[in-house]
Amino acid sequence: MNHSTPSAVLPSRAAIVGAGTIGLSWARLLADHGIDVRISDPRPDLAEAIDRAFTADGTTSPAAARSRVSTADDVETAVAGVDLVIEAGPERLPFKQELFGRIAAAAPAEALLTTSTSGILPTDIARDLPDDAAARLLVAHPFNPPHVLPLVEIVPGERTAPPAVERAMALFAALGKEPVLERREIEGFIANRLQSAILRESFWLVQQGYATAADLDRIVTASLGPRWAVHGPLASFHLGGGAGGVRHMLDHLGPGMLAKWDTYASPDLAPEAVAPIIAELEQTYPRDGFAATTAARDAAQLAVIAARDGSANSASSTTIPQEDA
Repeated sequence: MNHSTPSAVLPSRAAIVGAGTIGLSWARLLADHGIDVRISDPRPDLAEAIDRAFTADGTTSPAAARSRVSTADDVETAVAGVDLVIEAGPERLPFKQELFGRIAAAAPAEALLTTSTSGILPTDIARDLPDDAAARLLVAHPFNPPHVLPLVEIVPGERTAPPAVERAMALFAALGKEPVLERREIEGFIANRLQSAILRESFWLVQQGYATAADLDRIVTASLGPRWAVHGPLASFHLGGGAGGVRHMLDHLGPGMLAKWDTYASPDLAPEAVAPIIAELEQTYPRDGFAATTAARDAAQLAVIAARDGSANSASSTTIPQEDA
């Protein structure tokens, strides 16, 4: 495969194994980029689920894109002759190990094998695979839904070959994503670990009566959300220090931060403890309005991403006047 141009980087045929929310969103993204997609999943409503996925954010993908998606009766049929496999099945290690054994046996020897697992290490998934298959297997973990959010965490295993990593980085970039190579394996990867840390504190604060769920969400969307959409937490912390940057911030705030971190506790996730939070969220976002709410969410997220990208492009093209020497 020639990787010299974006169009050459993209595969002509791909298989999606697992048609939950993630797998169907991947299918839409690939088909929107002109890739023929075969999906394997035992769910009885597979065709209807695919149709819904192509209108999931309130917009409709072109009919030509939907026509590129077909279904397969089994995994072996789905992966036959493809250039790319995206596994998006249940989060159980034995299941994924057995599944990738079947995928590796039936897919072409040059196919890139990826999993969208949200936390299982690729080394563990590839444990029983022959070396040639393990060399092509890596994690490509998106943020949900992948046809909307840019991030794809690329996580190689111990036996993943460098050319497979390079190929994955180029492929997902050509799909319009922002692939980030993670330097070492860690359970949960990076984005989910950051999200988990915030959720842990969010549940605890609401359970302790410091805020309602709605107020806590509003605090984030009115502060950390827009700030972190422009710069991540570390860059924001550095910029918050003014000319002294992160050195100044750590000198003045570091001891207090450590003292506060030592007081942080975990919330109680027992059913009776989380019941009030669940009740508030279900009242605010009732089930019968779920489709409309998620469509509005996705449209808003796309607008935020477009604004972020537009701002970044504008900043990069701005020439800063230089003072005379």
